[in-house]
Amino acid sequence: MLQTAGLAAPAALSVPSLAWAGRPGQQEASEGTTDPPPLRRLPRMVHDHFVSLVREAEAAGHARPASLATRADAERYVRDTRQRIRECFGPFPERTPLNARVTGTVERDAYRIEKVIFESRPGFPVTANLYVPRGRRFPLPGVVGTCGHSVEGKAAEAYQSFAQGLARQGYVTLIFDPIGQGERLQYVDEQLRPRRGTGTSEHLYAGNQQFVVGEFLGTWRAWDAMRALDYLLGRPEVDRRHVGVTGNSGGGTMTTWLCGLEDRFTMAAPGCFVTTFRRNMENELPADTEQCPPRALALGLDHADFIAAFAPRPVILLGKERDFFDIRGLEEAYARLKRLYRLLGAESQIELFVGPTEHGFTRENREAMYRWFNRVTGVSDATAEPGLTIEKEETLWCTPRGQVGGLRPRTVFDFTRERAEDLRKQRRAPESGTLKSLVREALRLPVAERPPEYRIWRPSLSRRYPKPHAATYAVETERGIFAVVYRLGDEPQLSRPPRGASRALLYVSHRSADAELRGERFVAGLMEAEPATPVYACDVRGVGESLPITCGDNPYSPYGADYFYAVHGLMLDRPYVGQRTFDVLRVIEWLASCGHEHVHLAARGWGALPAAFAALLDDRVAQVTLLNALTSYGEVAESSEYGWPLSTFLPGVLKGFDLPDCYRALEAKRLRLIEPWGASAGGPR
Repeated sequence: MLQTAGLAAPAALSVPSLAWAGRPGQQEASEGTTDPPPLRRLPRMVHDHFVSLVREAEAAGHARPASLATRADAERYVRDTRQRIRECFGPFPERTPLNARVTGTVERDAYRIEKVIFESRPGFPVTANLYVPRGRRFPLPGVVGTCGHSVEGKAAEAYQSFAQGLARQGYVTLIFDPIGQGERLQYVDEQLRPRRGTGTSEHLYAGNQQFVVGEFLGTWRAWDAMRALDYLLGRPEVDRRHVGVTGNSGGGTMTTWLCGLEDRFTMAAPGCFVTTFRRNMENELPADTEQCPPRALALGLDHADFIAAFAPRPVILLGKERDFFDIRGLEEAYARLKRLYRLLGAESQIELFVGPTEHGFTRENREAMYRWFNRVTGVSDATAEPGLTIEKEETLWCTPRGQVGGLRPRTVFDFTRERAEDLRKQRRAPESGTLKSLVREALRLPVAERPPEYRIWRPSLSRRYPKPHAATYAVETERGIFAVVYRLGDEPQLSRPPRGASRALLYVSHRSADAELRGERFVAGLMEAEPATPVYACDVRGVGESLPITCGDNPYSPYGADYFYAVHGLMLDRPYVGQRTFDVLRVIEWLASCGHEHVHLAARGWGALPAAFAALLDDRVAQVTLLNALTSYGEVAESSEYGWPLSTFLPGVLKGFDLPDCYRALEAKRLRLIEPWGASAGGPR
């Protein structure tokens, strides 16, 4: 029975003839038979479609800066870009007391290292090391150092190196652990050991979950850095006229974002990140959750725009010739920025340095950063990195056991859960018309330009479906996107679907209609209950026959194709689940053009989400049966362990409605919910 607050379970949930056995890919092959190979006729369809969408967004976004002709034009563009960046990152929380404390000091010949803990939010500790030069006259320039995706965080060799190098040249440098790294793991057991890996593993897990409550991990990461700057500027040793920010890889990401978000930085040096969103998409390069600002592409933003928002303050872009971040994109970004700075009368305030080696904040890039900051501040004339002594990780610990978990802090998940609980208390069950509007708006459904075209493919033989024959149709739901639909029958069918039946059964697959037709009893049970009803089974985009072959071998890994297109969908303001709902709606429209004006819509697992939304929005759906449907987005947001992928999430959904609201509305269409899945289920099966 469905356990969801305020939702009465629909009647007749136990339907013996619909009993489900097995999982996708499991076969009920008879003895001596061989499983047919999987069907995958559109393996690059989704990727090619996203490439076209990102190219369109890039062309629109780059058109305006290319048209700038005067200094006034450039100044207006900078102001407008700052505003669009704020729209991406959303409102920041209020500034609360840092409650900063120094827990220890390490004395070295040219500097001391203070072990600092401050709270960027109430009860949310940030561990940091402050490198204070010795034997200098204060105040001195300050630098906030942002770490890349190292397990050790601030203690990683490359990040210790630049902090020491800056301190030896006369900079007060604060370097802090990012969320999920160093001493700031968010998911630990009683022995403070990681439960969900470190670094990017935690970033994706905590960050993906945040989307359903309208939060963005990039905003959290940037806020930590802005509060680090608050702490640094509060130190009497720091000259507020010269305060820089630098970092590499994930730290280069944060440095780039901060250029567009924080007005108090006076110089910047982002490393090994800046390229273009298009290059990353075309190169099938997944990025971390915090590297993909929601609606960025829809708002016409690219990496260079975050630097443009910093203009005309001095910035050096650091790259690597053999980096996986495409150097061509970095050069393209630099060329656009150089022109903008020229219009602002500050051409000398931007520079590009490309080191010869692979990804990393290696010595040559660090030295380029030192030279740039020294040119701006005049604090030193050094051109080479001074001698360094890399400390053991334990030497730099701010906490007694090397993890903030030992202090019993609030975690990212605690805030997500509390936000979800608050939204649940604030929501009111929407009326039917209001609910449809809320759902349509959350899905970001496009307007259909024309009735769907379709192709008739040659049938695949010997698939062992519940009926002896299957016709295959590729229904074009939008330009370049096809939903693959099988029509099962007792007779061979090589042309358009037969006319005559006003009702049809449409099944939307979980991961593969082909495998599920062969390996599960669910669809067969539905067919047995309606023996005279024509039966169709559907793969929406990115599923089954169009499962992408990009981003590595496993499309369902944390960085796999399913995540890759889902997170780009959020940047395009077109959620992946909304795109898949559009596919279902277009298939229903196609069925209507074939004479099926009434549809029994059935689905399983991941397919149950677009099916439920389509059933709510299309009056031609007369009956709904969902197996393993998600109980609620609220349960996902309020659970420390969840299994559902980002491709099933709607950003900010809990501000307006939740799935139980949809299920209640669908009771009028004879909804049956069978064995619903809670938050911890829903992973690849």
